[in-house]
Amino acid sequence: MTILGCAGSVPGPRTAASGYLLEVDGFVLGLELGNGTLAELQGVRSPFDLDALLLSHLHPDHCADFSALTVLRRYHPAAPYPERPRRLPVYAPAEAPERLANAYAPHEAERLETDLSDVYDFHPLGRGPVRVGPVELTAFSMDHPTEAWGLRMRWRDGTLAYTGDTGPCAALDELAAGADVLLCEATWTDAPDRPRGVHLSGRQAGELACRAGARRLLLTHIAPWTDRAAVLAEARAGFPAAELVEQGAVYEF
Repeated sequence: MTILGCAGSVPGPRTAASGYLLEVDGFVLGLELGNGTLAELQGVRSPFDLDALLLSHLHPDHCADFSALTVLRRYHPAAPYPERPRRLPVYAPAEAPERLANAYAPHEAERLETDLSDVYDFHPLGRGPVRVGPVELTAFSMDHPTEAWGLRMRWRDGTLAYTGDTGPCAALDELAAGADVLLCEATWTDAPDRPRGVHLSGRQAGELACRAGARRLLLTHIAPWTDRAAVLAEARAGFPAAELVEQGAVYEF
């Protein structure tokens, strides 16, 4: 797994927002495409190498670069990539086709000209386990102000549980249970006045990993104004081996 970006809520100084690249048995799976991540992706792989894309929810820090990807897939001289189908499978919330079309072309006359289906094959999340190449994908409804999903990806010899954005909720324990890697948001430090149903703290992330029996905890989506060292210290109080992800880092599991 390559970290394309890991800043929470907004991109930070020289740091892209949420974006990850998971490679399993030669299958290249994009996970989120927030602000700045398409530039980072082009530094490590051709965007045409993507076999599928997952979007946990439709806040800009998780999907803002989707419009730029659309331009690239439509107008790049190499499109369609010879060894890939023109339409990229996209697994996302049910409203994704309409909302992402609006983001790409907000003027109605331009939007009506296309609905993005020429370059994307949309699949709504939340309809039971599905196969995405070699990966079995299961989506869990999370606690966030918009439709948001935690994503559990299982393949022959590994399991990655990704929380997306969420406040504490019962579904997190099922999502994370026994995962080889828990990629967990930890937007802020713990405090009693944090708003409910939005994000996790470092303490809550560490306690989740311990409670669920995860083997490894990777902390991500830390807001640029949050003390990363403090978030890590909170998480390690509950899960001593917790790690902060870094943009550009590659993790093998």
